[in-house]
Amino acid sequence: MPAAQSHTGFDRREMLRRLEDETFDVLVIGGGITGVGAALDAASRGLRTALVERDDFAAGTSSKSSKLVHGGLRYLQDDPRLVYEALRERKRLRSNAPHLVKVLPFMLPVLTKDGVVSRKIARALGSALWMYDLTGGWRIGKFHKRLRKNAAFKHLPTMPKDRLASAYLYYDATADDARLVVTVARTAAAHGAAIANRCSVVELSKSSAGHAAQGQVDGAVVEADGRRFTIRASVVVNACGVWSDDVRALDEGTHPDSIRPAKGVHITVPWEKVRNDVAVVIPVPKDKRSLFVVPWVPLADGTFRHTYVGTTDTDYDGPLIDPQCTKDDIDYVLRALNASVTTNITEADITGVWAGLRPLVKAATSGRTADLSRHHKVRVSESGVVTVTGGKLTTYREMAEDAIDTAVRRLGMRARCRTRNLPLVGAIGFVDQPAGTAEAHLADRYGGFADEITALIFGDPSLAEPLVPGLPYTRAEAIYAVRHEMALTLDDVLTRRTRARLIDRAAALRAAPSVAALLATELNWDAAEVKRQVDHFEAQCAAEASSAASPAALSVTA
Repeated sequence: MPAAQSHTGFDRREMLRRLEDETFDVLVIGGGITGVGAALDAASRGLRTALVERDDFAAGTSSKSSKLVHGGLRYLQDDPRLVYEALRERKRLRSNAPHLVKVLPFMLPVLTKDGVVSRKIARALGSALWMYDLTGGWRIGKFHKRLRKNAAFKHLPTMPKDRLASAYLYYDATADDARLVVTVARTAAAHGAAIANRCSVVELSKSSAGHAAQGQVDGAVVEADGRRFTIRASVVVNACGVWSDDVRALDEGTHPDSIRPAKGVHITVPWEKVRNDVAVVIPVPKDKRSLFVVPWVPLADGTFRHTYVGTTDTDYDGPLIDPQCTKDDIDYVLRALNASVTTNITEADITGVWAGLRPLVKAATSGRTADLSRHHKVRVSESGVVTVTGGKLTTYREMAEDAIDTAVRRLGMRARCRTRNLPLVGAIGFVDQPAGTAEAHLADRYGGFADEITALIFGDPSLAEPLVPGLPYTRAEAIYAVRHEMALTLDDVLTRRTRARLIDRAAALRAAPSVAALLATELNWDAAEVKRQVDHFEAQCAAEASSAASPAALSVTA
């Protein structure tokens, strides 16, 4: 089996042994999309590579995005280079991970008044969409088109038809962000990287006096499972997103305050309340922003189970760990949604929420976070730590390439980037299946490894039962997550290896005890640990509900 298609070696115990015993060229700190991308880039060049993550893979921003792989149409006028780069990376992702990255049509309604696109600017938008296509949109194999009123209405039959004039349809792509992160991490491991989650950096080590590289960072002291040990590495790459300044503080002695977090909020509602069969861009009343309304969890008849709506873009100065959706956030999204549909969606209809923090790099002048650049930056400290910040999900591979190019120069080596045309695990052997079927569910999550889920079910037919009733995940997928994807907790499985908590939190809560009991057999939990896992998950969900500051909002027991 080719290295890029192998999943062997993703055993955490063995990874921790390697981290302690071996010496590495590159140590990456941070298990979000940029960090795992950097680990894959380094390992595929032949560098001895390590990665550590304090929490779970994608526990931060990388599991809480809009789940879009796109150029960013709104940046076209002010930053066409960013759009070009993102569309080029979108093409590469579609090629390297066809099982994970899917084409998604987007509709921009042209409304008689108060829309993202009015009749007056519709012609100008047509020109802009041609520019989007020519900038790189064509790489997806489709060009935009103009829709008449009735054709547009069929894509969103809950919108007020009397306000609809026509629409534009263009194409981008979507991906399960957390799934992408785990897949990139597994691909890096298949290329030889030593990777471990729940392994936190507590100190950066520096070469001692008398050494030729005195004062240069040469590794890190980490803590995992109650033990501390040192990882030895020639170059350390800081890819910690909104936490990057914390790692820089370990290195530089002072907190640089270079990151300006911007909070992005999403809500999930039943698809029946919206009935969109494509993603739709809707305006926010009395604001310059717009939101995406994206159908989620397809069914075989062409309908969907849910729709999610977002994202906001606001300054944030609260705790970086587990930011919450507030009542103001939810009201903002509902106000925009209800201005575009006629079904009167309320807090009681919301089935899930999530909030993530974009690690935007501070600008010299203040302004709205929405106006800050989405370009990334790579810097090297006096002691040699390479820090990569900024960017966006779509351009993670390019960010990783730039960071490892810098690391290679510090190593004094010559090693060419190989990730531009490198298949991720699961890409080989992937066969597209009819949308909404059980076969498509597995193929679109595991690609060529889907038959391994089927094999688990063949060995134990009870594993074919739903993990969370009402959602497409099977019990076999939870077993697989523990054995091959380094899932260690109930929350890992219900929030990131599956997206049950984001899709339908109440259903995930009801299933939590049975899921914990299933995981206990794999993770050797006793009854006390099962209870602790369930209690912790329930507490996290309760915190989400209480943050909405409304008794009717997001019930944790419904």
